[in-house]
Amino acid sequence: MPLVHTIAVINQKGGVGKTTTVANLGAAIAARGCRVCLIDLDPQAHLTLHFNIEPGPKTLSVYDILSGRAGFGEACVKVDEHLTVVPSVIDLAAAEVELAGMVGREQILRDSMEAQPQPFQLAMIDCPPSLGLLTLNALAAADEVFIPLQPHFLALQGLGKLLETVSLVQRRINPNLRVGGVVLCLYETATRLAAEVVADLSGFFEANRGAKCPWADARIFSSVIRRNVKLAECPSHGMTIFQYDASSNGAADYKALADEFAEFYPHLVPPEPPKKSRPRPAAKAPAAGPGGYNPASPMPVVASAAHLPPAQPGPGATRNCAMPMAIVPPPRPQAGTRQIQPNAAMAPTIVPPPPEAALL
Repeated sequence: MPLVHTIAVINQKGGVGKTTTVANLGAAIAARGCRVCLIDLDPQAHLTLHFNIEPGPKTLSVYDILSGRAGFGEACVKVDEHLTVVPSVIDLAAAEVELAGMVGREQILRDSMEAQPQPFQLAMIDCPPSLGLLTLNALAAADEVFIPLQPHFLALQGLGKLLETVSLVQRRINPNLRVGGVVLCLYETATRLAAEVVADLSGFFEANRGAKCPWADARIFSSVIRRNVKLAECPSHGMTIFQYDASSNGAADYKALADEFAEFYPHLVPPEPPKKSRPRPAAKAPAAGPGGYNPASPMPVVASAAHLPPAQPGPGATRNCAMPMAIVPPPRPQAGTRQIQPNAAMAPTIVPPPPEAALL
């Protein structure tokens, strides 16, 4: 089995969209055929509830992995064809105290994941809103970090402390760790503040291009996640946004983010198959009308009207539209009789105006 590419979704500030991003981005990537494992490392177990998994003592969880009572594969719960979740429980909050005296406590999750080959291509870790032991385990096991960020100035202030922690873990525990990108969540397109925060963040990353730091190649994803109430509603139903309301703005935003993710990680996400256009069904021929005439059949072409009797429409006579039209020349006027004016039953004919009209 190939090594699993692991992404830690982290921000010490709560309510910025970490769990929402892990659940819906992971589901969107899995829908494209990538084998994805989502790890709930938050004692609040919001990611677990998002997928309608009831945390409890009978459910093996990430707490059993960290305490050594279960292997990583034993705690996996398959929720879809290509999607697996490692649930969490409230007992995980006591893990920091229980593991305080254990040697190598920051690398327990990584060691458990590497103990045996895993049938996944991508693992995403939902980290708690803190920089404690649980977050250190996520950073030690991760290849890169995604940072969900609400575009407010206070969020920028906390970003500096988060980057310091990532740099410290890279130097001492995980030398391959890097910052992959920033996902803008709860974005409000109508405010100038969001654009100013994005400009400051872009300037910071551009100033560090080529530097020896974990965020030297970090990007800001152009696909932003707008504020959408459907994203807040779907966890209460145990569904992803694609199951709850696939036509919502939230579903469109995470679909666009998954497409952008696929551009940067083509080795993980297979390309979407081209959409097949359905062949248009052939029109059914209508039933034959009275006399055996089928309106869908081609109309007969009359080569000559010489053998047809001249049309003599009487008063109140109506033309039969089901019969083929024939080009019939108008009858020649006889001497001493009034010229016959064209009517609807005759082909259009240019008739010169009478002499009285010419004098006018």
